[in-house]
Amino acid sequence: MAALQKAALIVGAGDATGGAIARRFAREGFAACVTRRSLDKLQPLVAQIEADGGRAHAFACDARKEEEVVALIEQIESTVGPIEVMVFNIGANVPESILTETARKYFKVWEMACFSGFLNGREVARRMVAREVPKGGHRGTIIFTGATASLRGAANFGAFSGAKMALRALAQSMARELGPQGIHVAHVVVDGAIDTEFIRSNFPERYALKESDGILNPDHIADSYWMLHSQPRDAWTHELDLRPWSEKF
Repeated sequence: MAALQKAALIVGAGDATGGAIARRFAREGFAACVTRRSLDKLQPLVAQIEADGGRAHAFACDARKEEEVVALIEQIESTVGPIEVMVFNIGANVPESILTETARKYFKVWEMACFSGFLNGREVARRMVAREVPKGGHRGTIIFTGATASLRGAANFGAFSGAKMALRALAQSMARELGPQGIHVAHVVVDGAIDTEFIRSNFPERYALKESDGILNPDHIADSYWMLHSQPRDAWTHELDLRPWSEKF
């Protein structure tokens, strides 16, 4: 078996932001451990990382299921390497009027956008605090991806806003508890449209703003995540917001 390598776990490694973050950390020498519910959807990302000279491992995992998350973290730690970075990047942006929202869908959105963040964050934090404190005192980094909904509840986004605001509170609580133990916990508010196939196909007028840097480039988002992990502990950022220059806020 190959020697264990420091690992970066990307939970919700989609085709845009999550994939870009995985590629960024792989370029820095990390084994990119990427997860989605469907293993097949991860194969192009793994192939791209390996073609660029990096290492990547794909895992099918339902981030809402405690037993699957526990097994995932154990598998990575025992076969790939210690998880030095965990990025939680699950979205669940599903609009619905409060008048027609169902209890089942509301609960599912909360499971995806908040509860799964708790499960993954808890399991990774348990591993990080158990390790010997390295030189410099930085045991690891946990980053949660937020959204505009983390800060305000727009009409028709009751479920998503509630979940994202709860995730932000979780990140704050974890930062206050784990920071003194050498774990950097950060929350990133991504405020604006991202260069994705979904935006290109469904919002062509918005996508046209790409020519004037009016939508977020996933690779540039990933650069900020790497910056957060690289910060010296005397100047840690807890919350970072990213938006195009033209975005209103």
